[in-house]
Amino acid sequence: MIESNKNLLAPTENSCSCCSTDAKTLNETAVNTSDGEKATYQVAGMTCAHCASSVTAELVKLPGVSDVQVDVASGQVTVTSQTPVSAESIATAIEEAGYEVVSA
Repeated sequence: MIESNKNLLAPTENSCSCCSTDAKTLNETAVNTSDGEKATYQVAGMTCAHCASSVTAELVKLPGVSDVQVDVASGQVTVTSQTPVSAESIATAIEEAGYEVVSA
C-alpha cells in the first residue's frame, strides 16, 4: 500500500494496536531529479495505513518537502524535496511519529 501526503488518513482514537515503536533501521538513497531531490529510506515497524499516515504527517511538516510516498509492505519511505533535507531531520520526523530510528 502506498500513501501519499495528498491523501492522508487522519489518525483516530481507535488506532490499531499494530502501531509500535519497533522501528530499528534507516537506510537512505538520494537521487537528484528535475522535480527535486528524492531520498528513499528503509523504515522497519510500519505495518498498516495508520503507520504510513503517521510517518507521512510528520515528514510533510519539514521545510522543502513536497511529497512523501510510503510503501508499508516494503517499509520504504520516499521523500521528495525542493531543497535538501538532512537525514537527521528525516530521522527526527520519523521519531516524532513514534518510531525509534537507528542509522544503519
